[in-house]
This record gives sequence, C-alpha cells and structure tokens, in this order.
Amino acid sequence: MSNQSSIPVVVNGACGKMGREVIKAVSSASDMTLIGAIDNNPDYLGQDVGEVVGCGPVEIPVLNDLQATLVLATQEETQGVMVDFTHPNSVYDNVRSAIAYGVRPVVGTTGLSSEEIQELADFAEKASTGCLIIPNFSIGMALLQQAAVQASQYFDHVEIIELHHNQKADAPSGTAIQTAQQMAGLGKTYNSPLVEETEKLAGARGSIADDNIRIHSVRLPGFIAHEEVIFGSPGQIYTLRHDTTDRSSFMPGVLLAIRKITQLKSLLYGLEKIL
Repeated sequence: MSNQSSIPVVVNGACGKMGREVIKAVSSASDMTLIGAIDNNPDYLGQDVGEVVGCGPVEIPVLNDLQATLVLATQEETQGVMVDFTHPNSVYDNVRSAIAYGVRPVVGTTGLSSEEIQELADFAEKASTGCLIIPNFSIGMALLQQAAVQASQYFDHVEIIELHHNQKADAPSGTAIQTAQQMAGLGKTYNSPLVEETEKLAGARGSIADDNIRIHSVRLPGFIAHEEVIFGSPGQIYTLRHDTTDRSSFMPGVLLAIRKITQLKSLLYGLEKIL
C-alpha cells in the first residue's frame, strides 16, 4: 500500500497518447503513487506500464479490468483518484463506476453530453465524492478562455475554429464547446445575420453552439490540439489562438487536478474552477 501522505492514482487509458504522459507525470510526482494502469489494447496486457511508456519499470502491470483495479484503490489508506483518458463511448460508465467505489475521477475524456454530466454531478453529490471533468488541462487554454470572455463584452460577432489530430473521436471538441459556453454566460446573442445564408454543402458554416456561436472542426494528422477564437467588428479582427505542440503541456494541469480533487465533495467542470 502507498504512504498515507501519498495520493494513490489509477490511470485508465494508460497506453494511449495522453495516458502515457500521465503515467510518466504521476510516476515522477513525489506526492503520488501509481497503483493501477488500465488499457484495453491486448498488445500491452500484462506488461510493466513504465516499460510500455518509456519511463522505466514501475512494477505496475497493464490490466484490462477497471472494476478490480477500483476495488484495489479502495484498500489504500488514502482515497484514490482515477485519471480517465479513454473514449467517449465508455467514459460515462467509467466515471460512474469510480464514484460508486469511492474513487475520485479526474476526467480528460471529452464527449459527455450535458445530460450525462448533470447525472454524474447528482451521483457525485449523493456520494460526497469529488469529480473533475476537464475538457482541456492546458493552463494556456484556460487563459485564452478568460481572454475570450473579456473580449466578448466588446464584440458581437465571433466564431471558433478548433483543430485536432485525426484520431480524435468527437467533434466539436469539448474545449471549443466549453469556450462557447463561457462566452454565452454573458447573456448576449452573437452573430445577428445581415443576410439569409444558404449552405450549398451541409455543415459549411460549422455547428451552432450556445447563443449562436459557430464552431468549425478540423481533423488532420500533424495537429495535436489547437483553438482559435476570432472576433470581428467593422474595420478590425481580433484573434485569440492557443497551440499545443507537445502533450506534456497538459501534465501540470493534470497533476494540479489530482491534488485538488482530494479536497472536493462534488463535481466541478473546467480547469478554471481549480486555478
């Protein structure tokens, strides 16, 4: 078992692109103990996860049984944390299972609907278990969103472009949706039409998020995670952009979330809630 002062951490999706970075970060953190690594890829089953991700042996095998690993986490002296970077199709069940076992979920997987998030919030509240759902762990992105909200007070026209690698399963990204939601919180309606638009190809003008904010999604190899918020008014364009060049940029936010969730008894959404 881990030391009482150390946070036990289970990583779900441990051998994926983000999961590998989380394994490295948690293994290097002096106040955390990696106790489980879950991944459904049969190529890695049974292997030392540290060897798989390239940080050296950590004596934790890759398993594909989340439930059994959550049971193991409940046997620790300190309440455990599950970090989830899996798939939109499984994330809801993963998070609900973690809460049911009293393991606090830190969720980076996007694709949860607003209804599912509300259901998880209700479940976490009843269980008095902290839960963090964070579409983007980059502190730079959190700063971009704050700047976008500030700019929204002065611009009435705005569109969002988000660009990701072509293995991302959901569109638009959870980060772009969150950005639109934050700007919509000002209570104004954007992009009042001047003409009646016609899409000659369906989807050419993107999707419509809260308060008539349009989001355009790009999926290409070579990208990691990028977002532009473009404001326009007569005679000027104001563009905010954040580029991720390496997934290690997300790790300070992930480690912060693991530390902060130990103080929570309910669900919070967004990195800005714990900064």
